[in-house]
Amino acid sequence: MLLAVSLSLPLPAAAQNAQRNASEGEALVDLVNPLMGTDSEYALSYGNTYPAVAVPWGMNFWTPVTGEMGSGWGYTYDAHKISGIKQTHQPSPWMNDYAAFELMAVTGPVRIKQEERASWFSHMAEVSKPYKYQVYLADHDVTAEVVPTSRAAQFRFTFPESDDAHIVLDAYNEGSMVTIDPKRRRITGYVRNNSGGVPENFHNYFVLEFDRDFTVTRTWDQNFQLHDELKSEGGHVGAVVSFKTEKGDQVGVKVASSFISPEQALLNLEREVGDKSFEQTEAAARAEWEKELSRIRVTDSDIDNRKTFYSALYRMLLFPRPLHEVTADGKTVHYSPYNGKVEDGYLYTDNGFWDTWRAVFPFFALMYPDFDSKVMQGLVNTYEESGWLPEWASPGHRNVMIGSNSAILIADAYLNGVRGFDAEKLYEAMVKNATTSEGRPRDDSGRVINAVGREGVEYYNRLGYVPYDVGIKENAARTLEYATADFALSRLAAALGKTEDAQKYARQAQNYRKLYDAESGWMRGRNQDGSWATPFNPYKWGDAFTEGNSLHYSWSVMQDVQGLIDLMGGDQKFVERLDSIFTTPPIFDDSYYGQTIHEIREMQIVDMGQYAHGNQPIQHMIYLYDWAGAPWKAQYHVRNVLEKLYSHGPIGYPGDEDNGQTSAWYVFSALGFYPVTPAVGEYAIGSPLFDRVDLTMPGGKALTIIAENNSDENVYIQSVTFNGQPHEVTWLDREALQQGGTLTFVMGPKPNKQWGTGQDAAPFSMSAPAGQ
Repeated sequence: MLLAVSLSLPLPAAAQNAQRNASEGEALVDLVNPLMGTDSEYALSYGNTYPAVAVPWGMNFWTPVTGEMGSGWGYTYDAHKISGIKQTHQPSPWMNDYAAFELMAVTGPVRIKQEERASWFSHMAEVSKPYKYQVYLADHDVTAEVVPTSRAAQFRFTFPESDDAHIVLDAYNEGSMVTIDPKRRRITGYVRNNSGGVPENFHNYFVLEFDRDFTVTRTWDQNFQLHDELKSEGGHVGAVVSFKTEKGDQVGVKVASSFISPEQALLNLEREVGDKSFEQTEAAARAEWEKELSRIRVTDSDIDNRKTFYSALYRMLLFPRPLHEVTADGKTVHYSPYNGKVEDGYLYTDNGFWDTWRAVFPFFALMYPDFDSKVMQGLVNTYEESGWLPEWASPGHRNVMIGSNSAILIADAYLNGVRGFDAEKLYEAMVKNATTSEGRPRDDSGRVINAVGREGVEYYNRLGYVPYDVGIKENAARTLEYATADFALSRLAAALGKTEDAQKYARQAQNYRKLYDAESGWMRGRNQDGSWATPFNPYKWGDAFTEGNSLHYSWSVMQDVQGLIDLMGGDQKFVERLDSIFTTPPIFDDSYYGQTIHEIREMQIVDMGQYAHGNQPIQHMIYLYDWAGAPWKAQYHVRNVLEKLYSHGPIGYPGDEDNGQTSAWYVFSALGFYPVTPAVGEYAIGSPLFDRVDLTMPGGKALTIIAENNSDENVYIQSVTFNGQPHEVTWLDREALQQGGTLTFVMGPKPNKQWGTGQDAAPFSMSAPAGQ
């Protein structure tokens, strides 16, 4: 006990400096914990993640499987058995997986069903890295390992002495085929499983190449009957290849896949793995991660915070997923989930823009403009192939969430200097979204995918809002999000020289005002005749709002915070209303859902009042203090959320991670700033978490962020300088940051209420006084 107490004492200054210096030479990728957020379930999310073995923005991920085939919760930290390691493309448990298949090593009698072949395992005999997963399968006395490339991977299974050592390939249900070629030591085939968003001809073609001969080969049919035939095709088929092994014998398997053809799958294998050893593939994947993570190098004595930072950064660099592949003659093509054809160019998928427009794509625009350009080129292709922009693609259009958020991330990219894509074509697509709801794509059952385009756009364009009483759910949230999208449209229109359009959409960006109820002080649903929807309960989740209540969505005026301040009665009343979010008990009405959804529970249990950081609509709210002359309150709350709601362990997130968005909040906020308003190139300042951060900006320029006197207690900014010049405003400029230099914060234990409170200190706002 005395020892434990002594170890918890603060390190002397010299020791802290030594620890900081040691951190500068460490391998950043080995600070990442892919298990962060995996201790989740349907009723409560601490991330709803899985350990993705992948390279940055890889086409295929690999993950161990503890859940049943078809479950969105494929891997959960509290499980005890693993049935295999699967190729996965799952962006979220709520979207589920597609094009998955699974490999498992078995000894003794052949067992092919998941529940029968599954083995007990322990986290104490599990290694989870971005570039490698390794686990001991206790029931089979086998160690399984996998290392990735973008479209391929290598497995290594270490067996005991056995006359009955097997590798099982489960090609999953919904249509699959396997063929064993003993002479080439190969298994080829396809899988068709999906959760929607695919045309009829959708296939994922795979090839497995083994490094030793098979002693026995078998396939099974859709009734789980084993046969000696070398081919099986049906609803759910698979293959088993067997070996005789000595203790320590290793069986290597090289695997690749393609959405285009079996020949392309083999080409992907030859190009990305070829004759490389397992160790060489592992080293290459590790180097890819280290290269990207090293773009942001943190120096700080708190290793837990560094681990959380790099674990979050890893999540940000996984999605969106590329669907394009490179042909034998070097041409970039993709299988289109929109028209079922092989088309030219880039295509990216597995992203919910409702989540990621807020911080993930602004991060790409700031740090990865070349990558962002490719994503934009992919959006052009999506529009040309489907007639619409995606809002939630996995892999094609899916009927999930609301908004017109593709417009926001497109405009944000262009206004932040991203080029190399057809901005006029994407502007055309954005205007189509804002003009009509006719001709939208339909799902397999013939129903309109109303998440594409703007549901209720005709009402919105006529009335300035989507009415509550016309059968369109979550109407107030739609109105607020369309207004933000209109702001983005107006900014892009102005940049492209379309003056009349710019003025039109700027007017529409003020439509948020139509939902502000001065009596209650909150945003509220409105009927077609202009009357307020009644009864009104600001604590009711859903109904007029999306995965939140009025207290959460009333802050969704990112384009005009000053206008919202004015509506709420000025700075002091606005600050009091912000404060009330944290002091109001976490009461709620879940009657719209008929159950307490996990987002509600996550708000309720963290003792932060009505602040629901586990979901996206309110994540920017803390930074709004910067607009109202109280930036020290933003500093306090940002640091509190960073320290209280995030960690690098299995319960590391306060709710769904969502394709990098919740991670992006952490990454930006830990750096000391956050992109609240899209398409203006500004970041609101919070409270930097680390002593020092060195960033390599696009083009190689260096940006250094220093927080002097930083500590758990010193969360308040005393002063800021940028390149030696005093910085008295509460925002940072994107162009200035990309030019590099030194940004220095001086921190202290008490607020400096003079800093950042001048007349022109607030970030951009549509209703800001002239000259601000």
